[in-house]
Amino acid sequence: MYESHFGLQEAPFALTPNTRYFLRAPSHADALELLLVALQQREGFIKVTGEVGTGKTLLCRLLLNELDKTACTAYIPNPNLPPETLYEAVAEELGVDVAGCSNGHQILNALNQRLIALAMEQSPAVLVIDEAQAMPEETIEALRLLTNLETESTRLLQIVLFGQPELDTILAKDSLRQLRQRITFQTRLQPLGQESVGQYLRHRLARAGYNGADIFAPAALKVIWRSSGGIPRLVNVLAHKSMLAAWGRGDRQVARKHALQAVKDTESARPVSWLRRWV
Repeated sequence: MYESHFGLQEAPFALTPNTRYFLRAPSHADALELLLVALQQREGFIKVTGEVGTGKTLLCRLLLNELDKTACTAYIPNPNLPPETLYEAVAEELGVDVAGCSNGHQILNALNQRLIALAMEQSPAVLVIDEAQAMPEETIEALRLLTNLETESTRLLQIVLFGQPELDTILAKDSLRQLRQRITFQTRLQPLGQESVGQYLRHRLARAGYNGADIFAPAALKVIWRSSGGIPRLVNVLAHKSMLAAWGRGDRQVARKHALQAVKDTESARPVSWLRRWV
């Protein structure tokens, strides 16, 4: 649509997580660094939480890419599974043939043998679970049992949980206190600040092939930041619609009026409070 109008090679604000567009904003850069350092120490559970749209899945994929050459990883994007099915999914992700296993105990035993073999090969095993707040409580408890798989000197499996804030509420239950005590590192992704929103938009435009003066006027950036609350997914939506509005009018720069039109057209955006701005 507007790509050629603004001199872009591709759409800059697609909602599909793409690691090429990752911006090392303070909160996200700190989270990635924490994950890598924590995994090097080979300890228990690591938890990353954040509101919907803050970039957890993108960070998850970036972590998997970083681990690709140094560890054997298992990725579970939809953990709303019963315990035995979770064991089976983890085993298959780690290359275990579970066809001959008739129950959860046999799957767990086969998984243990695989993890021991990986440890002998000096290949760390990392289980990454996205949308962890969707796990049933009995599956979370089954997950804890996986961390009991260890040798005398090292833990055989590390687990990284990515989830919405509801995950904290679930883990606060007294029945899950044993797992909660095993979370050795945790962090929470924060929304982008006003300055970071500007950097974020410029970064994505540059990745999409743009090389020129700022497309978004300062007033438009302010509207997008306020209305999105700094949530990257909403920033993408509003930026995309703002550029559509500018393109539709034949304008080369996104102005405040274009951003306001985008906000009006986006149900999940915060409406601009004229009274608050006037005060």
